[in-house]
Amino acid sequence: MHPEIEQNIRASFDAQTMMATLGASLLRLEQARVEIHAPILPGSQQQHGVAHAALAFAIGDSAAGYAALSVMPPGSEVMTTEMKINLLRPATGQYLIARGQVIKPGRRLVIVQADVYAVQDKAEKHVALLTGTMIPLPPDRP
Repeated sequence: MHPEIEQNIRASFDAQTMMATLGASLLRLEQARVEIHAPILPGSQQQHGVAHAALAFAIGDSAAGYAALSVMPPGSEVMTTEMKINLLRPATGQYLIARGQVIKPGRRLVIVQADVYAVQDKAEKHVALLTGTMIPLPPDRP
C-alpha cells in the first residue's frame, strides 16, 4: 500500500469521534483489507446485555469504508452510499472485531463487505455480515 494512503487512512480514523466514543482501534491495515476492534462497553449494549447492533454496524461500516479507501489513489476520500447488515446471532463477549474487505474495486463504485465477530475468551463467533457500496467523494467536498 502506498505510504500516503496508509497515513491518510490512519489520520481519518483518528479524526472519527464516533470511533473514539466507542473505544474502537484500527488494528490491521492492508491493501483492500482493514480490521477494527471495539470493546463491548456498558454504554454500547442493548437491553439484553449484548452488544447493540449499532456497534457492529458502526465498526463494520468503517472497516469496509477504509478497505475501499485503501484501493483508491492517494488523497482520495470515500463515503458509504448503501450498507446492508445481516445479524447472525447475539454479540456476546468482551469485544467485537470487524474485518472489512473490498469485493470489487471501481472508479465510480467500490463494492465492500465486513464480517463482524464477537470475541469471548479468545473464541470468535460470527455475529454480523455487512455488504455495501462506497463512492469516491468529489475533490470539492465540504
